[in-house]
Amino acid sequence: MPSNLRRAAVVFNPVKTDVDRLRLGVNAAAAAAGWAEPLWLATSVADPGQRVTRQALRQGVTMVLAAGGDGTVRAVAEALRGSEVSLGILPVGTGNLLARNLQLPLNSLDDAISIAFGGADKAIDLGVASVTYADNSINDHVFLVMAGLGLDAQMIAETRPDLKKQVGWLAYVDAGMRAIPKAEPFRIRYSLGTRSEHQALVSTILIANCGVLPGNIQFLPDALLDDGVLDIAVLQPKGVLGWLMIWRRVTWQNGVLRRSAVGRRIIELTDTDSERAMTTLVGTDIRIVPDHPQQFELDGDEFGLVTSVFLRADAGALLVRVPAGRPMPTDGSAGVR
Repeated sequence: MPSNLRRAAVVFNPVKTDVDRLRLGVNAAAAAAGWAEPLWLATSVADPGQRVTRQALRQGVTMVLAAGGDGTVRAVAEALRGSEVSLGILPVGTGNLLARNLQLPLNSLDDAISIAFGGADKAIDLGVASVTYADNSINDHVFLVMAGLGLDAQMIAETRPDLKKQVGWLAYVDAGMRAIPKAEPFRIRYSLGTRSEHQALVSTILIANCGVLPGNIQFLPDALLDDGVLDIAVLQPKGVLGWLMIWRRVTWQNGVLRRSAVGRRIIELTDTDSERAMTTLVGTDIRIVPDHPQQFELDGDEFGLVTSVFLRADAGALLVRVPAGRPMPTDGSAGVR
């Protein structure tokens, strides 16, 4: 291989990927772009992607393509953090959350490959979570989209793998129907940056690097991938009515009303009920200590019971491939400027 040729690595989840089809498409695109033959590395149960990505970095690749679900993309991004090697996303998973927030194609593998080899680099933030477990061990993990403590993480833990394989992200709805009735609010202590500590009784607290969920639900529409801060949602619903208020806010208000000046004015005049059920905060970092261990999740993967978490934004820590010359939206709807 000539030393001056750029080379990509493909980190793929063999369970979720049609490897033969993927190999044909990527090899053809690399050759057409004048790149060297790609390096192919499979994930495993023992290594969801961090180790093989670091192996690719040691071999001097220019770009790493992540072919898998949100867990594969998160693992590859964790290894690429702070490097000058870019991430190309080939979404073949269930949620494909980062791809959604970047408005990348979800249903055309060929288009996603074309963007990886013919697109441009975009610097985005990473969320970093320092997690303390019940045995007092502390581990750092990154997240690209959202972290959750409490009910959200319980839903992830109770999602049935067989149903997720059959119906995709709708399996989380089934998990929610089973988790919500038995969920008990819990008390947390939290502090944003250097501000004083506060207490709250919550059902769940979500920390977002960007805010679009499956179904194009604008959960936190002001959350941007490149603003250097985290957007936080503290959910405190009182009964079924409280959950309905939150649902109305994220579907009707965030998804419809905020698109127009008149709609935004309506929100200002009528949003007091949903504000009591869902409070939003912004900060470069947040420390959260629950009164007893709670389930924790990152980008849809469960991380078990934790006793405290410290989450911070690592601004511009990851380069991702996006369409070259695409104008960036100004309303936050794509989670990136």
